[in-house]
Amino acid sequence: MIKKYKIKKFRPINKGFTLIETLVAISIFTMSILALLSLLAQGISDTNYAKKKIIAAYLAQEGVEYIRNMRDTFVLYDPIDSQNGWNGFSNKLISNSCQNNNGCYFDDQNLDYTAQDRPMVLGLAVTACGASCPPLLYDSSLGKYGYTMGVNPGFTRKIAISQISSNEIKIFSTVYWTQGSGNYSLVFSESLFNWIE
Repeated sequence: MIKKYKIKKFRPINKGFTLIETLVAISIFTMSILALLSLLAQGISDTNYAKKKIIAAYLAQEGVEYIRNMRDTFVLYDPIDSQNGWNGFSNKLISNSCQNNNGCYFDDQNLDYTAQDRPMVLGLAVTACGASCPPLLYDSSLGKYGYTMGVNPGFTRKIAISQISSNEIKIFSTVYWTQGSGNYSLVFSESLFNWIE
């Protein structure tokens, strides 16, 4: 007996995505893209914060270094003696209101780097801040921060002192900046002594 095989015809099933399946797929894809964009934006924000914090740290350290250099110059180059130089140094900071809450700032624009007969830091202008210290301006042609030329990147530096004893002054160099919706500050401090007696 011969078996007869029945051949089935396969009809292609035209089944596509339903509207709901398509919307769910688009929603998942959109959420993953938004998550990546959010992560990227946070990374850029963190990088910019780190950059500004590094610049602020350098500016705060520069404030301490200038005041330390001023102290050394007053003490070493006073024509009478080191104690007279120390007194001149502390009086310069106190008389320019560095000791009050508003602090002071220094401008190194008029320093004469070519004069060899006298130290240049003696001519450092120290000025009371008043209600607030002026912003530091960045001069890209010199690669330097100052108060007269350049663009305002948003940094402000304040120098404050606390007289601990007749032979010790504590210096606080604070740099302020605003980024996004937040205000930030960074403080470096150092005790300066009358180290020559």
